[in-house]
Amino acid sequence: MQSLKHQLTLLIVIITALSTFSIAVLGQGAVVKTSAKSTAPAPALFPLEDLRPGMKGVARTVFSGSETQEFGVEILGVLPGFTGPRQSTIIAKLSGSNVDRTSVFAGMSGSPVFIDDRLVGAIAYSFPFAKEPICGITPIKQMIDIFEGGSDKAKGNGGPRAISFAKLASAEWQPALPRQSVGATSLIAPVAAGSPLESLLGQQIQPIATPVVFGGISQQTLSLFSGALTGAGLLPVSGIGGAAAITPLAAFDEKTLTPGTSVSVLLVRGDYSVAASGTTTFRDGDRIYAFGHPFLNLGGSDMPMAESSVVTVIPNSYNSFKLAVPGRMVGAISQDRATGVFGQLGHTPKMIPVKITLHTSRNRAEEFSYEVVSDEFLTPLLMGITVFNSIGARERAVGDSTISVRGSIAVEGQKSIALERRFSSANAPMLAAGSVVGPVGELLASGFDNVNITGIVLDIASSENKSVASLERISLDRTEVARGESVEVQAYVRTDSGRQFVERIPVQIPADAPAGQLMIMVGDGAAMQESSVTKVFVPRDLGQLVSTINKIKKNDRLYLRLLRPAPGVVIGTSELPNLPPSVVATLNNDRSSGGYTPMALSLIYERELAPAEFVIAGQQVISVTVK
Repeated sequence: MQSLKHQLTLLIVIITALSTFSIAVLGQGAVVKTSAKSTAPAPALFPLEDLRPGMKGVARTVFSGSETQEFGVEILGVLPGFTGPRQSTIIAKLSGSNVDRTSVFAGMSGSPVFIDDRLVGAIAYSFPFAKEPICGITPIKQMIDIFEGGSDKAKGNGGPRAISFAKLASAEWQPALPRQSVGATSLIAPVAAGSPLESLLGQQIQPIATPVVFGGISQQTLSLFSGALTGAGLLPVSGIGGAAAITPLAAFDEKTLTPGTSVSVLLVRGDYSVAASGTTTFRDGDRIYAFGHPFLNLGGSDMPMAESSVVTVIPNSYNSFKLAVPGRMVGAISQDRATGVFGQLGHTPKMIPVKITLHTSRNRAEEFSYEVVSDEFLTPLLMGITVFNSIGARERAVGDSTISVRGSIAVEGQKSIALERRFSSANAPMLAAGSVVGPVGELLASGFDNVNITGIVLDIASSENKSVASLERISLDRTEVARGESVEVQAYVRTDSGRQFVERIPVQIPADAPAGQLMIMVGDGAAMQESSVTKVFVPRDLGQLVSTINKIKKNDRLYLRLLRPAPGVVIGTSELPNLPPSVVATLNNDRSSGGYTPMALSLIYERELAPAEFVIAGQQVISVTVK
């Protein structure tokens, strides 16, 4: 019995000692809970309020290969209120042979800083043209707090959004990337001319640029889109970096994406590779924190996260940057916010498979297969870059050409969207890319939360000839016709070379057509779309949006409309012609107004004409009398 009591007493003493030791360790700094999936303990965090100027520590990043290297850090002070209310940025000076050579470089974003083995934060900001390697550090607590309780990729608002018919029909597309929430900030407020502070203007602190390596993309292509990329805080790097193969999600362990290792956000992978490179700041189990500033500030997102290795860091007087090669995909970036990006290991992101078959002017067939991220802002831009580059990589870059695009966009749970466009001009490749980007962008920006593009297949044919013509005039074989009879329209078309040809179009007059004057309108798809009474519409659901996109008129052929002077209205996307005046008066009475668009001409019927040898543009109207 005494032996049992002695053992119990000894056990209590041991438990008490262990508890006291744990409390002492916890008192040294906040410890983040570690997921059971990780065998490596999470480092303690250094409280911002305990920082003092002159404190020294170390930072970790990768300068070459995949192994992290340490360099010195000295705290200079704290900027309260930067980058936002109740936020601060730590200012520090870096030291060491590597940073003396490169200074603060693009791709260093997220490099963790430690003092007494406790994590202070992530190197995230730089001072352009600084003579010494001085940086801004985002405190680690700010990085963690902003993602606590955060949601993954936001769903659509579920509500309808007005969509322009002209925008749907147009191939003139401009990228619309979001701007950085924290841009370059001047340290000196604007001053009057002659002020003693005038010489100090231009002193700035800004987020470290994120190098985006474009594999398989030509410099000419990249230059056309570089303005949008740099405006969003990205540093495009062309022609350097390995391709990211389409591989399944890889397994991870305690050595995967540890603090200081290089991490890549894959935007495109396959025959084309587009990857943004930064540095891992902190890993808590399967949770990854990186960058220390926003990538694109997308909020909820769904982008592949991969390991990467560094070829080298290129020293540059304006902006040094690292060249990184993407490696295994190990998870997904699910949030992109003001103080960094957040990802989870073991999660598979949703990608859009793309397959392009290009028939060149030399009768060769080239195939391109790749995947792009599914995102309202990024997917249209990436599709524009890759489709344009697929054409430009095999066809001439200067001079007129004719490009035809056929294909389909598969949408889960909906009928596929059919693509059929043709362009003949000096910028035909860009218009061809825009014809694909337009429908994709409208789908992803529609606001509906069930949009899932499951694949894009394109068949593109190119020739080095210009095939355009103009509709000069139209005429009739007779000006009077009986109900049920046909009248022939002659459409006179002239090519750029001056050659004229006539297209004969039979027009059937309905047996129930009213006596009097009817209008016959002939024009190309874009002109007919522009002359339509309906300019915008609000789809009630995704199915109606897909159906409307499929009905958009094609730009390379003529359409014929038969109209009569009679009141009508357009409600939504539906035309209600030949309405009695009493019905129109009911729609617009003293108690209600709006909700419809009046029409002076009511449509009897419309039909699409077969495509001609040339891309025909123009519009003409003529009248015929029904006896």
